Amino acid sequence: MMIKVGIIGGAGYTGGELLRILINHPNVEIAFTHSNSNAGNLISDVHTDLLGDTDLKFTNQLSQEIDVLFLCVGHGDARKFLEANPISANIKIIDLSQDFRLKAKSLKPKAESQIDKQPSALSLNPSAFIYGLPELNKEAIKNAHNIANPGCFATCLQLGLLPLAKAGLLKSEVHISATTGSTGAGQKPGATSHFSWRNNNLSVYKAFEHQHLNEIGESLLQLQANFDKDINFIPYRGAFPRGIMASAYIECDLSLEEAEKIYTDFYTDAPFTHISKANIDLKQVVNTNKCLIHLEKHGNKLMIISIIDNLLKGASGQAVQNMNLMFGLEETAGLRLKAIGF
Repeated sequence: MMIKVGIIGGAGYTGGELLRILINHPNVEIAFTHSNSNAGNLISDVHTDLLGDTDLKFTNQLSQEIDVLFLCVGHGDARKFLEANPISANIKIIDLSQDFRLKAKSLKPKAESQIDKQPSALSLNPSAFIYGLPELNKEAIKNAHNIANPGCFATCLQLGLLPLAKAGLLKSEVHISATTGSTGAGQKPGATSHFSWRNNNLSVYKAFEHQHLNEIGESLLQLQANFDKDINFIPYRGAFPRGIMASAYIECDLSLEEAEKIYTDFYTDAPFTHISKANIDLKQVVNTNKCLIHLEKHGNKLMIISIIDNLLKGASGQAVQNMNLMFGLEETAGLRLKAIGF
């Protein structure tokens, strides 16, 4: 099977990671990579590590002759793009923004005449977007037409907590600290991503109110319907380019061995999520699509450490993992090798 792919927003960090994976994917042909600001430029002029790997150029034109469209654009821009650009109902959509992740969100309904003219209008209903966390929704993803790819923090934190929710063990408040690399802020320069500020520095942001808490909450309720405790999340900006390390703890009466069995059983068919008995460090997952989890017991507290690469398992790698499932491919296709990237 050969899948024809279109990419919107190919010049950014997630677009670059997606290109690095798909150029070498055995079942993918990249039909076009869209970028208004780089139209006509070689992809390797922007993603310079791809020199010699591809002669493809960016375009500002769209083609309907594709099987799947990846949206690697900013939050809010995916919704605007799909409203402004009718996409054939035959094309599957994988959105890497947050625009369609929450069940509670919805678009304004289209008038009937607009629906007739825009084949994609019905696909913009958020209920048509499956939340694309394979460890949670694998069977639904296999049958999905549109995917809302999870957020990077949300992926890391959920993978650390979902086994406990499945076992009904989230009975107390959850306390989480997590640090992310600078690429999590996107490619557009900002005061807190500037090298001279970020390097040798550390700062807290969006304490207790990070936007990814909403999707985390929806997923936990999917597995543990009576979960009603606070998730106390403190995010940090780290002085490194990529990766997320999260540490969470809850009150828990399980022994360490019992907790490890719950996690191991939950992730039995998850090819990228692994439980480590030894302590873990961020370099083990950077440039991979893996999530590693380590558990420790301290008195009546269970500590859960989870780590991912924010651009791969937290974004583009997971998007390709979802594509593989949607098209009936091996889940790991094209994702076993390390990306090059930042």
